[in-house]
Amino acid sequence: MAAELTTLADAVGQLVHDGDTLAMEGFTHLIPHAAGHEIIRQGRVDLHLVRMTPDIVYDQLIGAGCAKQLTFSWGGNPGVGSLHRFRDAVEHGWPHALAIEEHSHAGMACRYAAGASGLPFGVLRGYVGTDLVAQSSAIKPIECPFTGERLTAVPALNPDVGIIHAQQADRVGNVMMWGLVGVQKECILASQRSIVTVEEIVDELVPRPGAVVLPSWVIDAVCEVPGGAHPSYAMGYSGRDNAFYRAWDAIASDRERFTAWIDTHVSGTKDYASYRRSIESDSLADV
Repeated sequence: MAAELTTLADAVGQLVHDGDTLAMEGFTHLIPHAAGHEIIRQGRVDLHLVRMTPDIVYDQLIGAGCAKQLTFSWGGNPGVGSLHRFRDAVEHGWPHALAIEEHSHAGMACRYAAGASGLPFGVLRGYVGTDLVAQSSAIKPIECPFTGERLTAVPALNPDVGIIHAQQADRVGNVMMWGLVGVQKECILASQRSIVTVEEIVDELVPRPGAVVLPSWVIDAVCEVPGGAHPSYAMGYSGRDNAFYRAWDAIASDRERFTAWIDTHVSGTKDYASYRRSIESDSLADV
């Protein structure tokens, strides 16, 4: 079946449920901020969030009370510092407690690849000699049946929902992305349901060097959301908003200021276009 071209509000309403394991991927650019905001607007709760590099969008989801657990390999406000809402949830249980499961980047990528391949687990050398093996029940020593080498196994990741942002989709729902492409492909292929937001829908996808194409039949919903990666960037469409990342540090460090920001700019707007108009009408200090 071809992907459905629909609105982001309808896609989240139909495909993201309370209690889901939700993966939202994108590395440095193409981070699906618009989808994260729609999840907050619709009041989803008890989510098990999965992401290799949780940054601002997950800080917002955690601070808004959407998450109960996080599986990840690195977390921070890139180029700035800590994720204050993430830290507050772990250290002080605000707005409620957050369970965490930590992996290396290689371990997370291996888990996604196993899930995308229909395998029950992945195998890697990267955990041998580290203390993560003793810290997580999701990392198990394993012996190679051919060489006897000691390796480690990690369970496949098969999220209930995978969400990514990309540059283009055609009118039947085939998606193309290019630039820094992380595990977006594996995220979609490993997930039971999937949403892709795109910068634009075009009549035809023109091949580009290094591009990744996801066929329509592996995607449930495609939503046209121009600028949907902001403050991260979409190569060929937008630049990184470094000022926003810097401003976020002060916003997120105070519970009341964070809550007011979410209430005004996310919960208080009807969609992502309204959100962008809302933050653009404020001074930089109040983004």
